[in-house]
Amino acid sequence: MSAYTDTYLRTILARTRRIAIVGVSVNPVRPSNYVARYLSLKGYDICPVNPGAAGQTLMGKTVVASLSEIEGPVDMVDIFRRSEAVPPIVDEALEVFPGLKTIWMQIGVRHPEAAAKAAARGIDVIEDRCPKIEHQRLFEELRKAGFNTGIVSSRLDLWAKPDGEGG
Repeated sequence: MSAYTDTYLRTILARTRRIAIVGVSVNPVRPSNYVARYLSLKGYDICPVNPGAAGQTLMGKTVVASLSEIEGPVDMVDIFRRSEAVPPIVDEALEVFPGLKTIWMQIGVRHPEAAAKAAARGIDVIEDRCPKIEHQRLFEELRKAGFNTGIVSSRLDLWAKPDGEGG
């Protein structure tokens, strides 16, 4: 796994406004769906891309079959596809989004050649990471959700409220 500094990741997430999510599912229990939903709830403009779901609606947006069907600029392309599917996605992104700033490949997705091609064009590339997880970690969302409490235990009495009631 590549070492990306927290400052680097935070900068990318802070400057990003519009994200094309390639491989997003309309099925609400799929990881790509809840990542898209989380990012949307955090104020990002999500452009759902999935040829198998084209024409359906996801979070009020029409799913498109390809990046070239998205109108207007995109800051980040988030890839929820297998590693071998990455090169044509990166090629299309480079062709249709001249102002593209970031290619982000989800956990388990890596393609060094496609990453190098995008980086050579001045685009930041993140591989094998999830923007939802990084956003939660870097902007302290995990703590708000009850994680990172400093308590590692399954004992219920440690989670009791001050009045003695259970948590």
